[in-house]
Amino acid sequence: MIEFASFKTQLAASAPRLFELINGFKQSKVLVVGDLTLDEFLTGEVERISREAPVLIIRHETTRQTPGGGANAVYNFAKLGAEVKVAGFLSKDPQGQVLRRMFEEVGIDTSAIVIDPDRPTVTKSRIAGHARQSVTQQIVRIDRKSDELPDRDKQLELAAQIQQHLGQVDAVVCSDYGDGVFTPPVIEAVLSHDRTIVDTQKNLERYHGARVFTPNLPEAERAVGYGIKSFEDLLRAGRDLLALTQGEEILITRGEQGMSLFARDGKVEHIPAFNRTDVFDVTGAGDTVVAALTLSLCLGASYWEAAVLGNLAASIVVRQFGTATTSQDEMKEALQGLLEVEA
Repeated sequence: MIEFASFKTQLAASAPRLFELINGFKQSKVLVVGDLTLDEFLTGEVERISREAPVLIIRHETTRQTPGGGANAVYNFAKLGAEVKVAGFLSKDPQGQVLRRMFEEVGIDTSAIVIDPDRPTVTKSRIAGHARQSVTQQIVRIDRKSDELPDRDKQLELAAQIQQHLGQVDAVVCSDYGDGVFTPPVIEAVLSHDRTIVDTQKNLERYHGARVFTPNLPEAERAVGYGIKSFEDLLRAGRDLLALTQGEEILITRGEQGMSLFARDGKVEHIPAFNRTDVFDVTGAGDTVVAALTLSLCLGASYWEAAVLGNLAASIVVRQFGTATTSQDEMKEALQGLLEVEA
């Protein structure tokens, strides 16, 4: 597998173009269709054991709410400067109102969101506690969601909203977390665009013919039905995923092993991890990869250039706990830092 030292020469030669692409992110227009989730973090100090039951009593200190799931993907695009439209379902509940407000505060167009009062806004509430002068630790997570699909009318309404916005954007991104957005009418609608990028945790074949797929290693293994343990397995998986999806490119993200890019013409390119020492939390890093990659493709980048910038963006957000985003300035600073690393 390629090491950074041997990769740096290629990176340095491409640096002017990569800086140009980062600077151009604000020119891109993207529609993100996704399972919109609100992440909540409630923290407090543990006071004692309850007399009612053998459970901790926590005195509440703070509540933090952030976009999660497909909403984190949406937020990543906005933070990178793109013009963003979002499509998906929210309920009339307070959590849905919070997410819509978060989107609108950073200039995201929410007109393609469909309200579904029969299903709650997907919400993941993490309760964490700490003793005095100790580390805060998560104790329990409470999920609010429906296992029922939206009714047929809502599916068709969302598909119609997507179709209405397709002509106004350079790319469509599918952020599929398996929470009911991507029904057959919606998938048919997103595939109507000629630049559709798919980030899904399972069932890649449903998006047959999309432009780019970005599975991580476990998702790729589930899709092909075997473990990817060796370099030969990886090459085989890339070929099988291309056959399965009929996509133009498959980008398998492999954590500390970097990324591998497979093209329909048989070309395979490997990109090393840019950050292997300061990894605190990989939550949501895939959303960041997709955002930087998509914006690059909108500007005419090669798939290799786009994957490199996706890798660069991910190397920044994994240094932070929880779902996180990055910016153009942070990406340029990180790229400059890589160019100055001793080979």
